[in-house]
Amino acid sequence: MIRLTTPYSTGETPHCYYPREQMKRDSFICLNGYWSLSVGKNGDVDYIGEVLVPFPPESEASGIERITVKGETLIYQRVFEISPHGRTLIHFGAVDCLCEVFINSKPAGEHSGGYLPFTLDITGLVCEGENTITVTVNDPLSHDYGWGKQKHKRGGMWYTPISGIWQTVWIESVPEKYIESIRLTTPDLSSVKIETVGGDEKKTLIFEGKEYPYEGNSFILTVDSPRLWSPQDPFLYGFELVCGEDRISSYFALRTVTINERDGVSYICLNGKPYFFHGLLDQGYYSDGIYTPGNEKGFIDDILRMKELGFNMLRKHIKIEPDIFYYYCDKYGMIVFQDMVNNGGYNFILDTALPTVGIRHFLSRPSSKKRQRIFMKESVATVKHLYNHPSVVYYTIFNEGWGQHKATKVYRKLKECDPSRIWDTASGWFKDCESDVQSEHIYFRAVDIKPQKGRPMVLSEFGGYSCKLTEHSYNHEKTYGYKTCADRREFTSDLEELYINEIVPMIGRGLCAAVLTQVSDVEDETNGLVTYDRQVIKPDGEVMRSVADKIFRAFDEQCGIDK
Repeated sequence: MIRLTTPYSTGETPHCYYPREQMKRDSFICLNGYWSLSVGKNGDVDYIGEVLVPFPPESEASGIERITVKGETLIYQRVFEISPHGRTLIHFGAVDCLCEVFINSKPAGEHSGGYLPFTLDITGLVCEGENTITVTVNDPLSHDYGWGKQKHKRGGMWYTPISGIWQTVWIESVPEKYIESIRLTTPDLSSVKIETVGGDEKKTLIFEGKEYPYEGNSFILTVDSPRLWSPQDPFLYGFELVCGEDRISSYFALRTVTINERDGVSYICLNGKPYFFHGLLDQGYYSDGIYTPGNEKGFIDDILRMKELGFNMLRKHIKIEPDIFYYYCDKYGMIVFQDMVNNGGYNFILDTALPTVGIRHFLSRPSSKKRQRIFMKESVATVKHLYNHPSVVYYTIFNEGWGQHKATKVYRKLKECDPSRIWDTASGWFKDCESDVQSEHIYFRAVDIKPQKGRPMVLSEFGGYSCKLTEHSYNHEKTYGYKTCADRREFTSDLEELYINEIVPMIGRGLCAAVLTQVSDVEDETNGLVTYDRQVIKPDGEVMRSVADKIFRAFDEQCGIDK
């Protein structure tokens, strides 16, 4: 395997910014940087070295580059200084997978699951001056928990596993009574409902220089002359919320996503109008940080480069990113189709080979009650975590049958949690279940989809053409992709032909979303529009923008939309 370095430097305190733009306070201490790392197994503890948090220890960026094996316990430790006042909270963006936290050798709390943030109140455990934090982590890569595309036997479409702390760790001080969470709902295109948990009864909303005092836990703000959020105009409204001594800055956007019918065809609509979602599969892997880019510019570049190529949507594939990624999607106008992170097993014959050749009757696989309970818990938590981001408009529950179980029941439960988004129950195949959309994956054959009445037509994966630039490739011996292009010129030409000859005709049948595989190369896969090290954009930008214009014109003509 070849070392590839992205242009995103880490620094000694990487990702040192306030991690939640929608609940931003003045108080902030970043605990990223160098921690000591030891590994425990069978009663023995060995010091490994200093690990650079928040990069997983398997990554080059962490300074460790060591695969964690089953049965090992990662032991992170560092000293930090604090002058406590009010209550002290410690936040973890994500730790994979089972962890316990200790402050000054006293237990502070624990968490399970490797993709979601958690917060612990450590008020009674910290003291003035120096404090020691210890985090122990076990990652058995159990299929009871979300595992995405991690495998110890990496290769092809499976990638190097990660473990431990892989997102930001930070501390903040809050008053004794503080706002624990905010929920922002746009019931229409001219108002937002702001709901809070925690804090005093009396609150004040400050918006556009005006103060709106209110009591209770919710307030509806009506906006005069509303400016709607879209990829073309990603306008965000800022506001502040004051609750006693607690003061938070935040933002919201006005946008809706619905399903409407026009001339007998169902479409996904943005702000009440049919919209074509021209997207890419986005797996969020980086050559030197694996799950984590060296700095936030890694997120920004992926978003802005894809916009520059004409795309308006990313399908975030089987991974939950740090909150800052979704903020940049909100800010720069990149729509997100978000996958749930699969747990459960995978079978190549049943889940890939047979469906690819057209045998798509779901064959039931065992899924324990524990596994089902964990999947539902983590999926509901994902919805809660991402609820306020206007860029997130669509959720995928199960991908190609991986871990799929009781699909209709799961769909109904999650749709009830958030009816304001589109729900794709079974992306790819095995669609004998309730779903908001008709979702197809097509590789190795021409795109030819027949619409289903009452469901918008979504091509949720296609393409996967490989263009390998050897000097920017992770594996010089093996290559994974679904069609080989000799060079960048042929890659551009083949993509153009694919869109013009196969995607544009499907728009005439009602296609309203298409997801090309993929944003970047990932390890053996060389089917990205950018290389794994983010050094080269492969296709010709002018051609890709021209393709996008043709797609949007065809869609507008199909829907009778006047510009």
